[in-house]
Amino acid sequence: MGAVTPAKPRFTPNRRTTLVQLGFVLPAFVYVMLFFGYPLINNLNMGFRDYTTRSFFTGEAPWVGLDNYQAVIGFQYFERIVFNTLWFTALSIVGQFTLGLLIALYFRRQFPGSQSLRGVLLISWLIPLIASTAVWRWMLDKDNGVINQILESVTPLSSGPSWLSSTSLALVACVLVNIWIGIPFNAALLYAGLQDIPKEVYEASTVDGASSLQTFTKITWPLLRPTVTVVLVLGVVYTVKVLDIILGLTGGGPAYASQTLATQAYQFSFEQFEFGQGAATGNLLMLVTLFFAVVYLRLNRRSVDE
Repeated sequence: MGAVTPAKPRFTPNRRTTLVQLGFVLPAFVYVMLFFGYPLINNLNMGFRDYTTRSFFTGEAPWVGLDNYQAVIGFQYFERIVFNTLWFTALSIVGQFTLGLLIALYFRRQFPGSQSLRGVLLISWLIPLIASTAVWRWMLDKDNGVINQILESVTPLSSGPSWLSSTSLALVACVLVNIWIGIPFNAALLYAGLQDIPKEVYEASTVDGASSLQTFTKITWPLLRPTVTVVLVLGVVYTVKVLDIILGLTGGGPAYASQTLATQAYQFSFEQFEFGQGAATGNLLMLVTLFFAVVYLRLNRRSVDE
């Protein structure tokens, strides 16, 4: 009589580990598909259909192909809107990053009250954007705004500039507010990157007699470059789709002077109720964001390899 072969366990340790891992990943996967995947696919589909308020009642949204994209690109102010988007993003990133880096370098020096001041710095980032925008709208008011009152008291100007109603200053005002809101994000990440630089390197440079400028260009900047890459790319991705700040300050006006792709998509969808054209504009904006996301992933992988 032969020996009885013991039955293999139904769940081996490796299989059990795999099931546990899937159990943790599955809820996140379901969440992403429901709240990100479905809206994304639906928006892509709407961009190729004539989707209006009528579609909510009839359920019909005829396929129009690239007509929505042609209407968006053929819009008479489209070139200006694209220019505003690029200009708003570029100025905001330069301002946020420069001031954030200066603040991070300043707080790298330990002094009494530095931790409390860093906490205060985050307030502008923690306040809801709609509340911040409402306060800034009052501050930038031509007649009663505190900024114009200060300018009138320290300069020979009889009246302050029309920050929100001037075609030459409306976008500048939006940029200034966006810079103020984005400084804490840049400062916090750059400060964390500075903390990772070994102090021994700075001590060695001091012994060698390096100046402050040489220390920054030869030590701080090269070692901070991976963090700088992350901050800049994420800043572009966040800034290119800013909506609430511009809507709260100028509404995209006057005369499309501060209109961007994000606010134009909102206007098409929720003011003109041309949801197909709004979806098409949003899809164009997603392509821009996707481009910078790919750049971020490539640069981040390169920094990890280095």
